[in-house]
Amino acid sequence: MITSTSNQQVKNLVQLQKKGKARREQGQFIVEGIRMFAEIPDAWIQQVYVSETFLLNNPDKLFGKTYEVLADKVFEYVSDTKTPQGVLGVVKMPAYTKKDLLTAADGRAPLVLLLENIQDPGNLGTMFRSGEGAGVTGIIMDKTTVDIFHPKTVRSTMGGIYRVPFIIVDDIKEGIRLLQEHRIRIYAAHLKESCCYDEPDYTTGCGFLIGNEGNGLTDETAEMADQYIRIPMGGKLESLNASVAASLLMYEANRQRRNCV
Repeated sequence: MITSTSNQQVKNLVQLQKKGKARREQGQFIVEGIRMFAEIPDAWIQQVYVSETFLLNNPDKLFGKTYEVLADKVFEYVSDTKTPQGVLGVVKMPAYTKKDLLTAADGRAPLVLLLENIQDPGNLGTMFRSGEGAGVTGIIMDKTTVDIFHPKTVRSTMGGIYRVPFIIVDDIKEGIRLLQEHRIRIYAAHLKESCCYDEPDYTTGCGFLIGNEGNGLTDETAEMADQYIRIPMGGKLESLNASVAASLLMYEANRQRRNCV
């Protein structure tokens, strides 16, 4: 059992929790919590850590796994949550290709979310969660978007991070060009000269551009879209939360595709 916060493994766990640079250099990130831990693909698991109390109460949840035990106080020290559940995994970062984003196992047309400068971990995680539910084939993010491997983002995906292919590009324009090269039509959530979001046909390959929570898409990015679309607002609202807007668009594509079957 590891009983000291000075232990080198403990120090490394803290670095992986707090430092994006450490995660990138090691190609690893941390997953906490019983449910998220249980869903980790076996091939991704690098190391498992449990608290002494967790081991005492949940030995069945560790069947077949190698693990290190941390004293309860040490586990609390490395945890990113206020009420740790006592189990975490050090997980290998997945590596996807553009083919992974554009190919669905059931043969459906590509449905891709493109994200520019999303800053809130909860928003990004929710987009992964909603994207999985709506059947997206992949997500493309630029480097100014919040770290997908940030502990809060990982938790917010509710397991979507394991199952939704994604790539990170230097500039979202790279992602737009990639999709357009494959004849995938790009739609930008925008107010300028736009039609209602439920009017276009999303049954063929399509991608939705979502911009920063406060400023929206940059003009240069929006201008690359094939079509602008808007979500009508009632009352005095000017816009919706970025993850809510993304979810509406993805589920509209899902609705249209289900109706075509």
